[in-house]
Amino acid sequence: MTESRFGWIDLAVLLAYLAGSTALGLWLGRSQKTATAYFIADRNLPWWAVMFSVVAAETSALTFISIPGLAYAGNLGFLQVCAGYILGRIVVANVLLPRYFEGKLVTAYTLLETRFGGATRRFTAITFLATRGLADSVRVFATAIPVALIIGPVMPREYLMPAAILVLGLLTILYTYKGGMRSVVWTELLQGAVYLLGGIAAIFLLGRSSVGGWSGILAAAGRADKLKLLDFSFTLSNPHTVWAGLLGGGFLAMASHGADQLIVQRLLSARSLRDAQRAIIGSGIVVFLQFTLFLAVGLGLWSTYGARTFATTDEIFPTFIVEQMPHGLLGLIVAAVIAATMSTHSGAINALAATTTHDIYLPLTKRGADDPETLRAGKRFALAWGVALTFGALLFPEGRTPVVVIALSIASFTYGALLGGFFLGIFVMRAKQRDAILGMSVGLVVMALIVFAKLVGAAVPPLAPLLHPFESIAWPWYVLIGTTVTVSTGTLSSWIVPRPSPTLS
Repeated sequence: MTESRFGWIDLAVLLAYLAGSTALGLWLGRSQKTATAYFIADRNLPWWAVMFSVVAAETSALTFISIPGLAYAGNLGFLQVCAGYILGRIVVANVLLPRYFEGKLVTAYTLLETRFGGATRRFTAITFLATRGLADSVRVFATAIPVALIIGPVMPREYLMPAAILVLGLLTILYTYKGGMRSVVWTELLQGAVYLLGGIAAIFLLGRSSVGGWSGILAAAGRADKLKLLDFSFTLSNPHTVWAGLLGGGFLAMASHGADQLIVQRLLSARSLRDAQRAIIGSGIVVFLQFTLFLAVGLGLWSTYGARTFATTDEIFPTFIVEQMPHGLLGLIVAAVIAATMSTHSGAINALAATTTHDIYLPLTKRGADDPETLRAGKRFALAWGVALTFGALLFPEGRTPVVVIALSIASFTYGALLGGFFLGIFVMRAKQRDAILGMSVGLVVMALIVFAKLVGAAVPPLAPLLHPFESIAWPWYVLIGTTVTVSTGTLSSWIVPRPSPTLS
């Protein structure tokens, strides 16, 4: 890694962005008066703003530092997963969203209480809180990696990374606590524009610095088989095949956009069901184009740095930024990395606070959704979750696995059980609360054995031979497997276990 070129112009650009985005968030949230306004913006956001907010919510520093590395080390096969994302969104738009809007809900898990009972709602809410908390701690940590690589050696990396995490966390907590969902969505539009501008700038500079420009880059990539897009082989160990993409990616999108409060909350902020459907399907197309952009950056980086050795693929794009970006633009790129994570971080804080307030706090206190105390409690939960995510990121260890894989694996671990719970409620009429909780519990246990097969086998040697076949299962299959196990278990339970009377609620 070369010495940082980060100068005073870059610092000025970065500070101007941080100050501007924080001030915008505070200004937008100046008049929140109810919990409904705080968490879903009074259901009054235009569909295009919701669409770009959904895109920003699933984009973080992971996109910036890990997605280019996938093309650098491999090919364009990740787009097969992105195609599955579009299919999954279409299912959510037509199956789950109508049910959410019928009930005028604030959280996704209220629907499960309507169908099964309060215990199911609390079970799924707690599962979401644990999963989202872990996944977003990883995302906040990921931002510190390129920031430390680019800005250093202002101070030793062991101090710079924690400093970056703390500054990002505290600024995001400030405007999210004050402004709620309205601030989250509108600042995400600004943040999304900044990181897309950074990706486009990288495309331009890579083409200008390569012999033959982009035609030369693509020709060389074609000869190296790096433009390969479709892989029809069937194997559970390769995450980038047509089957893993369409099936695994489709189920992952159904879970992340239909059962994860982080995304559902944005969709519930739209003015109507039709607007929410336009937003979610449109976001799939925008995400496909966005990942195409950052995979193209990876091809350009391969052309530029193919002969060099890096500790991890997550260091490649930051290295290019340090060596090639002109001053001013260098500061903007750092702002872009920060913008991507601030958008996801702010949305996660608000979603976690909404779930804690509506699925845990209100059922216990019996308060109304628009009770003034509910708004105050929601803000306190937002503050607490913001602090928890920030300090969780400080505790995350560095490793050689791309952070995008770590984050997606964490999310996929529990998504199957959550999505399976919703599918049980919609498609299995015999299923009761007992069946749903049993199905989701078995789904979580099975996925724990699959995801942590190697660790469990080492800890319990007699189980190692049984768990060995699961060690190589790729992350796109996690949600499909977890959903199948959950629905199968719940359905079987509904048929063979005597039905209680009266029904649990």
